Amino acid sequence: MTRPAPTRRDSPRPPRARLGRDVVVLGVIAFFVMVGFGVVVPVLPVYAASFGVGYVAVGAVLSAFALMRLVASPFVGRMIDVAGERVVLSVGIGIVAVSSGLAGLAHDYVQLLLLRGVGGIGSAMFTISAMTLLLASTTPDRRARSIGFYQGGFLVGGMAGPALGGLLATVSLTAPFFFYAGTLAVAGVVGILLLSPPRRGDAAAAAAVEPARPLADVLRDVRFRTACVASFAQGWSSLGVRSALVPVLVVEVLLQPTSWTGVLFAVAAVAQTLALAPASRFVDTVGRRPAVIGSFAVAAVSLAAVPFAPGLVTLGALLAVYGVATAFMGTAPAALVGDAAGARGGRPVAIFSMCSDVGAIAGPLVAGLLVDVASFEVAFGTAAALLAVSAVVAIRLPRGIPVPQP
Repeated sequence: MTRPAPTRRDSPRPPRARLGRDVVVLGVIAFFVMVGFGVVVPVLPVYAASFGVGYVAVGAVLSAFALMRLVASPFVGRMIDVAGERVVLSVGIGIVAVSSGLAGLAHDYVQLLLLRGVGGIGSAMFTISAMTLLLASTTPDRRARSIGFYQGGFLVGGMAGPALGGLLATVSLTAPFFFYAGTLAVAGVVGILLLSPPRRGDAAAAAAVEPARPLADVLRDVRFRTACVASFAQGWSSLGVRSALVPVLVVEVLLQPTSWTGVLFAVAAVAQTLALAPASRFVDTVGRRPAVIGSFAVAAVSLAAVPFAPGLVTLGALLAVYGVATAFMGTAPAALVGDAAGARGGRPVAIFSMCSDVGAIAGPLVAGLLVDVASFEVAFGTAAALLAVSAVVAIRLPRGIPVPQP
């Protein structure tokens, strides 16, 4: 097994430092991307159904985006190696923008399906290149805080998007798609104008701090393996089981109107947003290991308890606790990838992203099957078990905080 980089233990807390320019720009880009995405998501099923197709076809439109993200991800790392993060990021945003605008002009269901698939390819290019650039632009002692700021842009945009989407849907079902294309255009312009242009000495300077590692070495690194297990579990539980089953639980078990689902998810999103800054600082100053172990253990317990909630208040409290845990779950594993991959980690980031995508695609399908053949308790319990496995696997992580090698 490859020996991880040295860590410091019982060292003084590093001084508060400003985030780098590229980190701030990437956070702004993330906000505009997610605002547009949040606008489209609520109306997309209704728009697809307007072409006269059944529920399976409507679901296929939703799945096409995620599926093509997964298919494209293995190639994005190689694109980054050849063209660089900034080029792949800009092209990816452009692809999503054009495909979204054209989706609003689709004449039939097949065109909409194909355009959503193309958008998934562009999304993979954007997200993987952005995370690769983010990890390469920060030192280990500020890595989690940079990731937290970037994810904060997604969270704030994700909270604002659905509200705007509801307003735009009153104009027409196609208006949100044009709005999405516009926010993506803004994100692309921000990236082109404000991201620091690559300089000849950048790669050498980054490699001097954290040398790029061969992929085979990264794959053997316990930090990377732990991050991938955590990414799969989080994709399964957060993007899959929680998003797919909580709305059904609210309506069919608690016998409440569907509007309460949005309220509950908003509570969880606010809790996650408020916890993001302290969670990121904890990951950078206390360590990745306790952050992963603690957050995934808490998430496992809270998610397992969800189907036993007697009412909306208890359910909201459990989802808020889960939201706080996801603030740690979103930063610590990504920081581990940066620690393990070093500079220019495009392919490791792509693999890490694919693990989440696989979990997000498989989670709802398996969870739905488990509800049909067993119960909500079994479905949520399976997701909780995966989160608990991630906490156990993290016990093997090195203690302390990684520091750049001299």
